[in-house]
Amino acid sequence: MSTDSSTRLPGAARPLRPAVPEATVARLPVYLRALTAAAEDGVDTLSSDELATAAGVGSAMVRKDLSHLGSYGTRGVGYEVDYLIYQISRELGLTQDWRVLIVGAGNLGHALANYGGFASRGFRVVALLDLDAARVGEHIAGLHVDSVDRLEQVVAEAGVHIGVLALPADAAQATCDRLVAAGVTSVLNFAPCVLEVPAGVMVRKVDLSTELQILAFHQQRRVFQVERHPVAGRSRVPLAEAL
Repeated sequence: MSTDSSTRLPGAARPLRPAVPEATVARLPVYLRALTAAAEDGVDTLSSDELATAAGVGSAMVRKDLSHLGSYGTRGVGYEVDYLIYQISRELGLTQDWRVLIVGAGNLGHALANYGGFASRGFRVVALLDLDAARVGEHIAGLHVDSVDRLEQVVAEAGVHIGVLALPADAAQATCDRLVAAGVTSVLNFAPCVLEVPAGVMVRKVDLSTELQILAFHQQRRVFQVERHPVAGRSRVPLAEAL
């Protein structure tokens, strides 16, 4: 999968900056969240150290990342919070109106459609489709659930920019193919599978079960360390021996 950095995004005022590394792009939303929280607390400026602490990264990384945006802060003062929010929002394309289509009106699709944080970040859910005819006609978050059979028509009529797949893995690839054929070049995939897409289409995968398994791995290691090194001389019997 790949993206064409020379392509002008729908409604964007300027092309993407190809010089911004992907790792930096992945951290920009984290900085934006920290800055937004600071602004809500009435903070006008943040030093790179303060922003780094709030974002959970090193201050040198903050300065390097923000330099890609042309933002270097003011020595002795730091970064102006409101202006940096604007810079990052513009770089991420959040100053545009991105129209989102969700395919899948089950529990996950229902939750996504009801999430109030999208609108404040430049994303507007404009349509909700489902494969199950029994769900067609339902109203979720002010949206009328339509049949997936009308996918191409809905994409054209609503001017969809981003497709979200919240459906079973066995239906994800075929649905993604239809989205791409209809002109959608950005897809967020919640289905537990890897999608194949042509060059010029960006797919981001969200796999909650994988993230939980990673947490379980680290939790298991912590438990093992505690059992191997009991606190204050107290002995602990490993669970396997106690059973």
